Amino acid sequence: MDKISVFLVDDHQLFREGLRLLLTNMPFIGEVREAPGGSEFLGMLGDAEEQLPDVVFMDIEMPGMSGIDTTLAALERFPSLRIIALSMYGEEEYYTRMIEVGVKGFILKNTGIQEVESAIHSVVEGRTYFSQEIVSGLVANLTRRKKPAKTGDLSEREAEVLTYICKGLSNKQIADTLFVSKRTVDKHRENLLLKTGAKNTAGLVMYAIQSGHIVL
Repeated sequence: MDKISVFLVDDHQLFREGLRLLLTNMPFIGEVREAPGGSEFLGMLGDAEEQLPDVVFMDIEMPGMSGIDTTLAALERFPSLRIIALSMYGEEEYYTRMIEVGVKGFILKNTGIQEVESAIHSVVEGRTYFSQEIVSGLVANLTRRKKPAKTGDLSEREAEVLTYICKGLSNKQIADTLFVSKRTVDKHRENLLLKTGAKNTAGLVMYAIQSGHIVL
C-alpha cells in the first residue's frame, strides 16, 4: 500500500513542526511538506494531479491569504484535493464557509494524535471527518442564528441514507448496511444533493445539522 503524503499549511512554525514530527512517526505516512501561508502553498502545489498531496491540513485563520481563500483557490484548480480544516475554539463563524467551499473535514488544533490519524484515514477513503466538538459548536451556532430547515421533502430512505452519510460511511458501506445496490445509494445521494442544494458530502452534513437531522 502506498504511503500517504501530507501537506501542512499554517503560519505557526512551532505547530507545523510539532505536527510534522507526530506524522512522520506514523508508519503509513510518507512525504510531509509544509507552507507558512496560503500563497506559498498555492505556489508549491504544482500543475499536475499526480503531484498533489493525499491530504492537506489547512489553518483557517492566517495573515495575508486566509484558509478560506486558499482553500477556494486550491479547489478551483484541483477539485479532488482533500483538505481538512484546522480550527481553534471560537471560530464557528468560519465553519459554514469552509464547508461551502469544499473541505473534507474539521479537527481542532488541540486534538489528540489519534483523532488526526482518524481524520486522515477517513478523507483518504472518501469520507468526511468532523470532530465532535466542532459539530457541537456548529449546532449551537446555527441554533442561535437560524430557524431549522425543513426536511419533509426527503423520502424516508433518503433521510436514512443521509444519516449514514453523516456517520462517515461510503456509498458501498451504506449499500451493504441497507442491503441494496451501490447504484441505488448513488441515486439517493444524487437526489439528496439536488433537494438540499448541497454541492458535496460536507454540504450534506451541514444541511443535516441545520435541519436538525443530526441530534447530539
